[in-house]
Amino acid sequence: MNGLQLLPRARRLTRVGVLGVIMGCALTAAMLVGGCATNTAETPAPLVKKMKNQVTVRVVWHRRLRGEQPKLRLGLGVAVAGARVFAASHDGAVEAFDVSDGRRLWRRKLRAPLSGGPGVGAGLIAFGSSKGDVIALSQTDGRVRWRRLVNSEILSAPAVGNDFVILRGVDGRLEALTTADGTDTWIANQGVPSLSLRGASHPILVGDLAICGFDNGHVLAVDRSDGMTAWDAAVGEPRGTSELQRLIDVDAPVVSVGDDLYAVAYQGRVARLVRDSGRILWTHDLSSYRGLAVDGDAVYVSDAAGNLVRLNARTGGVVWQTRQLANRELTAPVVYHGEVVVGDLQGYLHWFDPATGHYLAYVRVGKARISAAPVIASDLLLVFDDDGELTALRTPPSSGPVATRAASTVTLVPAAAFSP
Repeated sequence: MNGLQLLPRARRLTRVGVLGVIMGCALTAAMLVGGCATNTAETPAPLVKKMKNQVTVRVVWHRRLRGEQPKLRLGLGVAVAGARVFAASHDGAVEAFDVSDGRRLWRRKLRAPLSGGPGVGAGLIAFGSSKGDVIALSQTDGRVRWRRLVNSEILSAPAVGNDFVILRGVDGRLEALTTADGTDTWIANQGVPSLSLRGASHPILVGDLAICGFDNGHVLAVDRSDGMTAWDAAVGEPRGTSELQRLIDVDAPVVSVGDDLYAVAYQGRVARLVRDSGRILWTHDLSSYRGLAVDGDAVYVSDAAGNLVRLNARTGGVVWQTRQLANRELTAPVVYHGEVVVGDLQGYLHWFDPATGHYLAYVRVGKARISAAPVIASDLLLVFDDDGELTALRTPPSSGPVATRAASTVTLVPAAAFSP
């Protein structure tokens, strides 16, 4: 699978790299359904040879999830609740591990092709399937608490609150099921373009609101109790004449920080919004389908070209931009131990200095693409690749600006032996 994939209205698209399609094929949506035999996407930037890493990276534990991994862009990642980490494979195998040492706590096999999740909260783990199933399990032992059919493929993690489980379908529906037993409660709809990226923003719960991005470039906030629209804001406006040029999906999750929200659209812009009203405080033209991270006065964005960009959170101005990883299809960034970390299509993780954008280190965690953003759990960094490899890493906390750090020649320290 190469990069992005497209999704025509109400049906899945044949596996096609969108970047290659956009750059090399002038096709109609109907032709895209059949695929494109020519891939002219640019070659990923080569890594710096013999780079002297300035970060020591240690593998704490490693696990491989059982079950086949399809070559589709799925919304499967990892989620952490307390001292447990949860992950799943497409064939329905759900597993729980102890965060500290990777010890497997339980494993359940579901009869469903899982495609979105996990979402955690209220003692539950929730998944969605490519056939429209929503399944909630107990975090304690993995027993199924309830299961509902919503008739829409789900490609993102549900948001789980004490009252509702909120899910986003590829058909533009934002739907609430009761946390207790999965009863249907309300549905909010957004228009779906005739062609969109394969993927979906996962909803978030902030106070009384459920908030989510959609394929029409909008961020929608609804009252979580009844689904009534609180506000609707356009992060990007379609441009151009062809359907490909007018792709404007908000597939990356919206990030909530205090009274503000941050969102980004593909072929659109990054925007800072007021959480309660949706009023846009600033925008900056930038395209991303992976996402962003906010830390203090900084917004870090992995753009669609493989660049990592830091913006000023107050003004939206560019602080720095690095192009060393062009076309490497970066994950959303995460700020871990004072440094910015991203994964890429070849299984590498990369570290950058947040103040200067200086390239600090890279290590290869596995051979498969890393699509899901790394997740922080206590003092560990969890990485889940597209082949079901789950790795827990640890680095020492940053000791200040890069110029004052002692360089380390250690690239990757393997974990001690562990039992499967």
